[in-house]
Amino acid sequence: MMKRLELEQYLQTLLKPELFDDYCPNGLQIEGQEDISKILFAVSATRESTEHAAKIGADALIVHHGVFWKFHGTRPLIGPFAKRLFPLIKNEINLLGYHLPLDGHLEIGNAACLAKLIGLSELANFGMYKGASTGIKGIFEKPIQALELKSLLALKLQHPILYSNPHQTSCEIKSVGIITGGANSQWQEASKIGLDAYITGEMSEHDYHESRESGMHMFAGGHHATEKFGIQSLMNLIQKEFPSLECLFLDSENPA
Repeated sequence: MMKRLELEQYLQTLLKPELFDDYCPNGLQIEGQEDISKILFAVSATRESTEHAAKIGADALIVHHGVFWKFHGTRPLIGPFAKRLFPLIKNEINLLGYHLPLDGHLEIGNAACLAKLIGLSELANFGMYKGASTGIKGIFEKPIQALELKSLLALKLQHPILYSNPHQTSCEIKSVGIITGGANSQWQEASKIGLDAYITGEMSEHDYHESRESGMHMFAGGHHATEKFGIQSLMNLIQKEFPSLECLFLDSENPA
């Protein structure tokens, strides 16, 4: 068992949310009970994950996507939004969310985990957003063909892969930039610094054409699929650091 404040301080030190100008509050979003012995981890705070947290008797839910976003503005606690939050509030379950800090962390971030899964080395910060890095860049020790990288991503992500240069699959790729999730347009930064390929979660219609016409090999493997690894790495780290805690991960079916 640990105290909520102890968990908050640990995550603050690890993820350094103060360095990011984010679209959301990072850290404690809903205050629950003070004593924590069981934590549920999930990519997003959805009705599915909040109800599951209540069902298993979790004291905290830690996610990558929380419930408060600047683009939503002030939201009344009614309708589906209320039903998403009520399981947490009724059962005094703490909700903690870490968005950009969990994207760009050099060791356990979403991009870093994906980079390691596909075998990149010499990892370094990439994808600056308002002074903070939200992604990773690295290299393959031995260049691989574009079609091979597409297949590798499909295998590791278990998700269909969109690829912007389907007629250039034999081109070799050595250097890669990764920003997971919805970083559609950051292929331009990858192109600007001379990387061979760019991996993200989503691909817009115009980015498909523009990246292709610019000679950039852009791959999109799904917003949810590219962002499962950071929260699981965070869970594994917390479980290792605090072995008395019970830590569980809830995946969800999300094709987006």
